[in-house]
Amino acid sequence: MYKILSKQTASMYTRDGVRLDADIYRPDGEGEFPVLLMRQPYGRAIASTVVYAHPTWYAAHGYIVVIQDVRGRGTSEGEFQLFTHEIADGADSVNWAASLSGSNGLVGMYGFSYQGMTQLYAAIAKSPALKTICPAMIGYDLYPDWAYEGGAFCLHTNLAWAIQLATETARLRGDQLAYQALFAASRHLPVNHPEILQQLAPESFYHDWVAHPKADHYWQELSPKSYFSEVDLPMLHIGGWFDTYLRGTLHLYKDMVARATTPQHLVIGPWAHLPWGRKVGAVDFGQLAASPVDQMQIRWFDQFLKGVNTGLLEESSVCLFEMGSNIWQTLPSLPTPNQKSYFLSTTGLASIREDAGILIPNPHFLVLSPQDLLVHDPWRPVPATGGHAAIPAGVFERSQIDCRSDVLTYTSAPLTADLLLLGDVLVEICCESDQDGYDLCAVLSQVYPDGSVYNITQGYLHCQDGKNSVTRKIELQPISIRIATGNCLRLSLSLACYPAYAMNSGNGTVLSSDSLMNAQIITLTVNCAASQVLLPVISSLAN
Repeated sequence: MYKILSKQTASMYTRDGVRLDADIYRPDGEGEFPVLLMRQPYGRAIASTVVYAHPTWYAAHGYIVVIQDVRGRGTSEGEFQLFTHEIADGADSVNWAASLSGSNGLVGMYGFSYQGMTQLYAAIAKSPALKTICPAMIGYDLYPDWAYEGGAFCLHTNLAWAIQLATETARLRGDQLAYQALFAASRHLPVNHPEILQQLAPESFYHDWVAHPKADHYWQELSPKSYFSEVDLPMLHIGGWFDTYLRGTLHLYKDMVARATTPQHLVIGPWAHLPWGRKVGAVDFGQLAASPVDQMQIRWFDQFLKGVNTGLLEESSVCLFEMGSNIWQTLPSLPTPNQKSYFLSTTGLASIREDAGILIPNPHFLVLSPQDLLVHDPWRPVPATGGHAAIPAGVFERSQIDCRSDVLTYTSAPLTADLLLLGDVLVEICCESDQDGYDLCAVLSQVYPDGSVYNITQGYLHCQDGKNSVTRKIELQPISIRIATGNCLRLSLSLACYPAYAMNSGNGTVLSSDSLMNAQIITLTVNCAASQVLLPVISSLAN
C-alpha cells in the first residue's frame, strides 16, 4: 500500500473550450501508474463515497485517481444538459487523464448511476487509452431501463432525481429562493404537484422525459445502446436485486456477452440503489452482503491496467448473491431456468379475504369462482412499499398492504421443499377494464408461518385498450432467492403502486394536478382461470 500525496485540483479544456475541473489523488511512489477516472455531477468531493471507498483508498493501491465534475456541475464551466455532452467530454477527459504526469497512459473508469452512465458514453468514443470500465447500476436503453417500466413513468425516482439536480443547479446559480423551495420539496417527497419543476426548473430533463411517453427517436438519440455496437472493452458489470436500474445492468451485460471478445463479468448483490450493505429495507442479509465491490474493482484494474495475473480469467464470470441462504454463488454464465407455473384460483373474494385466492401448481383444481373484481380509487391509491421502484427500496413487511380491499392476493400452500429461483418472473393476467386504460402492479412475496409477508420482486405494466379482454404479461424484476420449506408464495395484484409509478387516470397518465382531477375510478375483472405466474426454478447451485 502506498502513502498518498496531498490532493491536487487540476483543469482541462474540452474540444469546444469548456473548462472541466477535477481532484487528483496520487500514490507517493516512483514510476508511472494507471489512472482511474470517475466523471460525476454531484460535486467531486463526494466521489460516490455513498457506495465506494474514498479515492485515497484506490490511490493507495497504486493508481492515480481522478474525480471530475462534468460540464456545468461543481466548479466546471458550461451548461449541464443531461447526458448530452458525455460522449465528447468523456473522450476528451480520458485522453487528458492518460496524459497526466506520472500516468502510464492506461485509463480505467468506475462509478455507479450517472457515474456509470459517463463510462458508457466515454467508451463509445473508443479512445485507445481507455482499457476497461466497471459500470454499476446503469440504464443501457434509457426508456425501458431507466425512465419507464412496462410503459409506466417511474414517478418517484425520476421526480426525486430531477429535484435533486435542479436544487444543485439553483445553488450553483446562487438562486436562494429556488434552492429553498426545491430543497423543501426534496424533503417532502412524493411531490403531488410536480409543477414545481415547471416553475423553478424549466430546463430540467424531467419535462422532456414526461413529454416522450413512448420509445421514440428522442430516446434513441439519448441512449448509450444506440451507439454501442462497436464497443468491446473488458467490463465488470455491477447491479443490485432491488436497484431501480437492474434492467439496464442486465441488458448491457447480456448484449456484451453475446458479441464481445473481451471478458465480461457480472456481480449482483442484494442491494438497492444505495447503500450497498447488509440491511436492505427491513431485512438483514448478513455479513456476506456487505459490499465486496471495492476489492473486486482493484483486482479487476490490476488485471487490465497493470497486467497482473490475478486469476480472474480462470474464474467463473458471474457472481450472484442468493437471498434466503444469504451466500454468494459463482457461475460460468447466467443459467436458463425451468419455468414452473402457478395458477390462480379464487372464491371471488380475493380482495377481501386472504384465504379466498390461492396459487396452485395444477390447473385442474380450478373449480372455484372463475373471476375476481378489483376496484381502484384515485383518492386512495395502493401505496408503494419497497421493491426496486419505491423510495426507500428493498424488502419490507407488507401484510397491511395485502389486507386492503383494492389488492387481490393469491397464496400457495406451504412449500414442502426449498424453492430456488434465479432469473425473470413473469405474471400473465387475463383481464378487462371498464375504462380505456389502467395499470397493473404485480408483487411476488413469501408468507412466513407467523403470517408476516415480505416482498421478493415486483413488476408494473401500463395498459391501453382496457375494455378488451386480453392477457397482460407483467415482467417482474429478476431475482435470486431460496424460499424455505414451510413458507408460502403470494401474488398480489393492484391497479396502482403510488408514488413509485404515476397513476393511470383511466385515460392517460396522472402527472399534474389537472390530470389528477380527471382521474376515474377503475374496475378490473380478472379471469383467474386464464392467469398464471411463471417462476424461474433452478436446481441447487454449486459454489
